[in-house]
Amino acid sequence: MKAFNFIRTKFFSSPIDAFLTLSITYLIYLTIPPLVNWALIEATFFGETKKDCVTDGACWVFVKMWFTRFLYGLYPNEEIWRINLAFSILIISIIVYRFLSPKFKRYLFIFLVLPFPILSLMLFSGGFLGLAPVDTREWGGLFLTLVISIFAIIFCFPLGILLAMGRRSNLPVIKYFSIGFIEFWRGVPLITVLFMAGVMFPLLLPSGTNMDKLVRVIIAITLFEAAYMAEVVRGGLQAVGRGQYDASKAIGMGYWKSHIFIILPQALKLVIPGIANTFIALFKDTPLVFVVGLLEILGMVNLAKTNPYWLGMATEGYVFVAFVYWIFCFAMSRYSLSICLLYTSPSPRDRQKWRMAGWS
Repeated sequence: MKAFNFIRTKFFSSPIDAFLTLSITYLIYLTIPPLVNWALIEATFFGETKKDCVTDGACWVFVKMWFTRFLYGLYPNEEIWRINLAFSILIISIIVYRFLSPKFKRYLFIFLVLPFPILSLMLFSGGFLGLAPVDTREWGGLFLTLVISIFAIIFCFPLGILLAMGRRSNLPVIKYFSIGFIEFWRGVPLITVLFMAGVMFPLLLPSGTNMDKLVRVIIAITLFEAAYMAEVVRGGLQAVGRGQYDASKAIGMGYWKSHIFIILPQALKLVIPGIANTFIALFKDTPLVFVVGLLEILGMVNLAKTNPYWLGMATEGYVFVAFVYWIFCFAMSRYSLSICLLYTSPSPRDRQKWRMAGWS
């Protein structure tokens, strides 16, 4: 009886609700069974060549045979352990972070933001301690996607905070410079920015000067996403009550001290969903680096589908990439929700609403 009342009140409480429920159910009936049949029931999971795929279902043999390339690009097989080591340390650190005391959390955060990225880049590039050098042109797949995303996130977040503070500054030069910077980068398509960074920028450098293409791309994405991050943080700064600014001044705090210890902690807590949304958007923008010749995970799929032995396998590759992106985006979404629940102390009712809505 309770189940019947629940269904009636949640799905058939009005004629419009009943129509929407039946329409969505019918749509699920039309799409899910054929998809399951193609992806699982009639799919081919075992084999080594395209000829082993004799059914009408998905040929996951293609993904299996190219799996290493999809993850690591053209990185030498005998050196892949470097990537696994660095990302294993990162994942373990993120998991352990939540269980540490505030003092050790601070130390771990500083390690992950400052020395760890530099040490990881040195490990990936090689050329020291007997490690074979690996050119960035051999980097690719999911590994390259994560490298671009992580470094762009690390750099665009503090830059976005500074731009947001600059836009609210009382100094005209800083204020209008920040406004101009933000509006310029928000008004230019990212694909244009990447093309300029990857193709046109080297032509403007002095003769004999060279900058690695991957570095140029990371800088371009950082500047682009920092403009959006600045607007998110500015919303948080505007939401902090004026009394907080006045109270910090009353106890003798200067501009930087009041913002670091009073204003920014409150502002950033208010915009955790917006920050997470910007990070997710940045992660999903990484396939655009394919236009400058960098083969991230989607670029590797596009490369693999042109192989004469695997023609016609593009659908399976794109489904695999979509699933990978969904996993990472969903993980970032849930992690941001856990951070919000940890630092904002919402009421039990709000917690229940957020979980039911799948909010992040």
